[in-house]
Amino acid sequence: MKALWIGLGCLFFSFGIQAQELYVFTDPASNLPAQSLSAKLTARFADLPQSGMIRQRYMPELMAGLHKNWMGRVSTTFSNFYQSGQRWESVKGYVKWRFFSEDGIHRHFRMAAFADAAYSRNNMIYDEMNLDGDNSGIQFGLIGTQLLHKLAISGTASYLRVYDEKFKTMGNMHDQDALMYSLSAGYLLFPKSYSDYDQVNLNLYVEMLGMKGLGPGTHYLDIAPAIQLIFNSSTKLNLGVRLEASGNTTRIARNNYFLSLESTFLNVWKKSGK
Repeated sequence: MKALWIGLGCLFFSFGIQAQELYVFTDPASNLPAQSLSAKLTARFADLPQSGMIRQRYMPELMAGLHKNWMGRVSTTFSNFYQSGQRWESVKGYVKWRFFSEDGIHRHFRMAAFADAAYSRNNMIYDEMNLDGDNSGIQFGLIGTQLLHKLAISGTASYLRVYDEKFKTMGNMHDQDALMYSLSAGYLLFPKSYSDYDQVNLNLYVEMLGMKGLGPGTHYLDIAPAIQLIFNSSTKLNLGVRLEASGNTTRIARNNYFLSLESTFLNVWKKSGK
C-alpha cells in the first residue's frame, strides 16, 4: 500500500505539476517516471482534395521509464496514405537521455539528447522527411525545456537522414539529410491549484515545427495548436491540428488533424513491498 501511494504521488507530480510540458507534437527534456509504462494511440487525418478522400494513419506506441534519466519508446504505423486500403507500413525505436536538470520551486530547466531509427515500407515520393511512417532513416538531436510555474517552453534541434533506393539513381531529386527544429509552448489553464488526484487538467499548446533540407534545400514551417485534457493524473486526451505556414516542400498534405489517447501505469516491473 505504501508503494501505491508513493507511485500515485510520483505520477501526480509528473502529470500534474509538469502537465504543461506534455506536448502533443514534440517531446520535452523530461522523462516518464522510472519503472513506468505508457501506452498511446495516435490518429492522424489528412484531407487530400486531389484524391477526394480523407487519408488516415494510426500509430500505437509503448513508452518505458527505464531510469529517472532514461526512457525508451517503440511504435508502429498503419495507414492508407500511399494506397486505397489500410496496411501496416513502419516500425520505429526511440531512446532519450536527460543529462542536465536544474530544479526549483515551480520551475526547472532540463536538457536531453535523443536518437531514433525507423524502417518504412513506403517508397519516397514527397520531399517531406519524417520517421513517423513515411521514411526509413535515423535521427538524433538535443532538447531543452524551461518550466516557469504554469508556462513551459521547449526547443528541439536535430539531424535527420533518410534512406531510399531512389538516392542510388536520382540522388539530386530529394534531400536525404535535413535539419529538424521546433519551438513549443504549453500553458496549464486548469486547475488553478491542486487539491486531489481526480482533478481534470486542461492544457493549451502552440508549437512551431520546421524542416530545412541540406541538399536541394526544400523547407517548411508548420504551426500546430492543440488542447489537452488529463484525467485522474494518468490519462491524456489530445486534440491538435498541424497547419503549414510556409514552405516549398511537396507533402502528402499541408494540413493535418491529430487525435490521441495515452495512459500511464506506475511500478510495472518493480517488486511490491510486503
